Amino acid sequence: MKFTVFLRQTWAGFKVLIVLTVVLGILYPAGVWVVSRVPGLEGKAEGSMVQADGRTVGSSLIGINPIDPNAKKDVTDDRYFHTRPSAVASDFSATDKTKLGLGANDANNSAPSNLAENSPILLAQVLARKDYIAKRDGVSPDQVPADAVTTSASGLDPDISPAYAYLQVDRVARVNGLSQDQVHQIVAQSIVNRPLGVLGDPYVDVMTLNIDVQQALQQRHAG
Repeated sequence: MKFTVFLRQTWAGFKVLIVLTVVLGILYPAGVWVVSRVPGLEGKAEGSMVQADGRTVGSSLIGINPIDPNAKKDVTDDRYFHTRPSAVASDFSATDKTKLGLGANDANNSAPSNLAENSPILLAQVLARKDYIAKRDGVSPDQVPADAVTTSASGLDPDISPAYAYLQVDRVARVNGLSQDQVHQIVAQSIVNRPLGVLGDPYVDVMTLNIDVQQALQQRHAG
């Protein structure tokens, strides 16, 4: 009798295993794949990859801070738009107030700074970043927006505020030999407004900005 009960329970468990394997191991993944092929969703499903000059240069979901070698000698001689500071940057430390997180970040890692709002190290880093960015972009420290001096939760935020993008326009235009109006227009055209007009804040993708600047340079040279 006990053996018969054991066989019935084993058979019932086996049938459940078969059903769940088919539903969750075959039908569900196949359904997700079919949905991901819907026009308009395929690019998102494949990682939101960004193409430039016929090649993949990154993802619009991952912010990579471009570093201009010339800026090592002169911070004002920097041709790129920059992302927010990053806790996964090569020059960041949560225990050293002089390590600001403004260097190249590592897309293989993702982490916040984990510094509390009352941390003296965080305060010192924010003030130092503000002075550095003000010098780099030729403005007063009180003109530097908050997202320019604070790290994101991921350390890989691809977006910045329009205010931070516009702050960098004059420098990017001057170093690249473009007009301020041209670069200002590039920023204006790259702003993504609030979804439904109320959700979140407007933002600009930094990779898109730098690609558009490079394309403007190519068009000028071709002309």
